[in-house]
Amino acid sequence: MKTIIIALMLAVTVSAANAAPGGPGGRGGYHGGTRVIISGGGYYNPYYSPFGLYYGLGYPYYPYGAVAARPSKLDMQVADIKNDYADRIESVRLDRSLTGKERRVKIREFRRERDDAVLEAKSSYYKNAQ
Repeated sequence: MKTIIIALMLAVTVSAANAAPGGPGGRGGYHGGTRVIISGGGYYNPYYSPFGLYYGLGYPYYPYGAVAARPSKLDMQVADIKNDYADRIESVRLDRSLTGKERRVKIREFRRERDDAVLEAKSSYYKNAQ
């Protein structure tokens, strides 16, 4: 009887050791493998040169040379409004003198005011543009 119990415990221990993740990566088994060596400059497409040349000629409208457009006055105004209200909302969240219900009410109020301010800024921008 003793030998059966010892054999079962040994089998459980061996199977548990095989199922356990091995090493710091959490993966079991051998971590070696083929080594990938990358040489050269990578993929080269003759139609889209990385140097801004198109079929060997200078091409001024090449997409890699494109610079991000400056944000419009409206975009900057909307970003300022959103940043201002994000600061207000965060200060209410951190204010522990208010109860949870009061905080939620103030946050909803600030969000509503923010949305109204953004709509007002957009309408005045497009009204003045015409």
